Amino acid sequence: MSHTTKQDLEASLKKLLLEKPLDKITIQDLTNDCGISRMAFYYHFKDIYDLVEWSCLEDATKALQGKKTYATWQEGLRQIFEAVLTNKPFILNAYHSISREQIENYLFKLTYALIADVVREQAEGTGLSEDATKFIADFYKYSFVGVMLDWIKQGMKADYDELVDHISTTMHGNIFNSIQNFTKQGK
Repeated sequence: MSHTTKQDLEASLKKLLLEKPLDKITIQDLTNDCGISRMAFYYHFKDIYDLVEWSCLEDATKALQGKKTYATWQEGLRQIFEAVLTNKPFILNAYHSISREQIENYLFKLTYALIADVVREQAEGTGLSEDATKFIADFYKYSFVGVMLDWIKQGMKADYDELVDHISTTMHGNIFNSIQNFTKQGK
């Protein structure tokens, strides 16, 4: 029941975002559309921005299902772009309505989940420390998020398949090289 209410609120938010900007949507708008009480909203979320973040992370989690290995990370990245594009009105509205920091935090969580699993898989048996693993994942997370933020800022017009191919070409072998460089230094 709890998850269903959250999904209903997410659907209402996405529907209302097609009609007006995020900063004009009220909790009453959402609860009226869902047919729930304001208290039910606050039971699940502290405010609308909390709902936006949850919605983004839900969509991202679905997009990344089973695509967080070295062999599949490119497909996982492609699916992140697809999830963002599928929710274009929602994402663009959120991008223009909330702080850049909130958008970055959402994208950081999303891409870190993808990259950290790939780094851990590639580092298995190398003795790479958790700090080094985190640093490598953070390093690549920032580059992915930068590319995605530029794509969103430009209205998501560029072919994301081409972007994923460019990222893949740039990254080819680099995570493994980073791991080797850190392990050579004993980190």
